[in-house]
Amino acid sequence: MRIGVNVPNFGPGTDPGMLRQWAQTVEGLGFDLLMISDHIVVTPDVAEQYPAPFYEPFTTLAWLAGITHRIRLGTSVLIVPYRDPLLIARMAANLNRLSAGRLVLGVGVGWARQEFAALGVPFEQRGALTDEHLRTVRAAWEDEQDYRAGHLPIWVGGSSDAALRRAVRLGEGWHPLRLTMQKLRERLERLKEIAHEQRRPVPAFEPRILLRFTDAPVTGPERLAGEGDADQILDDLRELEALGADSVVLDPFNDDPAETLRPQPAWQALATVAALVDLTTPPPDNSISDHTPKGSR
Repeated sequence: MRIGVNVPNFGPGTDPGMLRQWAQTVEGLGFDLLMISDHIVVTPDVAEQYPAPFYEPFTTLAWLAGITHRIRLGTSVLIVPYRDPLLIARMAANLNRLSAGRLVLGVGVGWARQEFAALGVPFEQRGALTDEHLRTVRAAWEDEQDYRAGHLPIWVGGSSDAALRRAVRLGEGWHPLRLTMQKLRERLERLKEIAHEQRRPVPAFEPRILLRFTDAPVTGPERLAGEGDADQILDDLRELEALGADSVVLDPFNDDPAETLRPQPAWQALATVAALVDLTTPPPDNSISDHTPKGSR
């Protein structure tokens, strides 16, 4: 199982120098994947969670591709209805080629009503538009030599039945965001049921989880995956691997935009995970269970 990091590309502390430091830190610690989010218009509903400046993902990842060497780069998640599908196809294919095949295209339907209105995109039709756009993107990659992207996986975000059906029909991976372990288990089983009903392969399991270390164990059914003391977080990673996760993306952002001004605690949390699973010396199959945990029980 490979481990990635979702990096904040927004907020008062984010600028090119900070993005460079994030990329160098994440790649230097041995993580496999760096992902960033997507918004185009920082409307009030967006700004409550992701204030300006907000760096557009395609241009930002293209820049990061030039200052990194090994790490994969991705969107978590690109809001598909915001852009013309042929533009998505062109930009993703070009970025994948320019980065030597390192792009992962995580996609979703979006949630910010005011941003949809600012872009002139009907909010109520976002699901249908996402499906139509993804079919167009795939057709462009298949039919147009100039667009061909090589192996460029699409990870479909969301945990509703509609999102699971979208992942089965149109994605290589299912990319749920920040759920509890129980919810991940339940929705993964539902994903398998839908794939069986549609007689299609089950998409790869590619969850994004919180990363929040606490001094004492976190108890209760609302504990998110990746939240708790070192033993709990390591246990979550092991369980996700046992559930068949191909990649797990860690999200160290704890919902306070001021965190972007002081990223050192997030970097320390990532360094702790890197030490727990010994990312610097992965075994041949890169599995968590075969690593020697440092400091775990």
